Amino acid sequence: MALIKSVRGFTPQIGENTFLADNATIIGDVVIGRDCSIWFNTVLRGDVNSIRIGNRVNVQDGTVIHTLYEKSVAEIGDDVSIGHNVVIHGAKIEHGALIGMGAVVLDHAVVGNGALIAAGSVVLSGAHVEPGSIYAGVPAKFVKKIDPEQSLEINQKIAKNYLFYSSWYR
Repeated sequence: MALIKSVRGFTPQIGENTFLADNATIIGDVVIGRDCSIWFNTVLRGDVNSIRIGNRVNVQDGTVIHTLYEKSVAEIGDDVSIGHNVVIHGAKIEHGALIGMGAVVLDHAVVGNGALIAAGSVVLSGAHVEPGSIYAGVPAKFVKKIDPEQSLEINQKIAKNYLFYSSWYR
């Protein structure tokens, strides 16, 4: 059973039909929407500030989401896919974005609607990733624009797939 821990008077809120892996850790001021999946060894640590996760979001194995005390919050929109071993620290990830495996997105960065962050990339503090674009590298830089409908379709498919995968564990 996932570790769900209250801290500083905040108790995580978990949306309907959301899968939490047995060793996922959800702490403090965390709100997760419906139809999400939070996978193995994931840590959502809302101890120092808030974490808000929309609907149909998959947060894959080994990911850590955290914030800065009284300085940043983490906001994840709807239909977002967050790959394995990602670090999101006090950033905003807008609807339909995809964060590739091993990427790092730092405080006050904004990843626009339908954007894709390539695996292993580092989005620096305060960076603004254009909606419907691919960014890659260390630090992450613009690569090219992508069709917004195609991006949304891919991310919705991934979200549905992960919800299906989670049914195997219920």
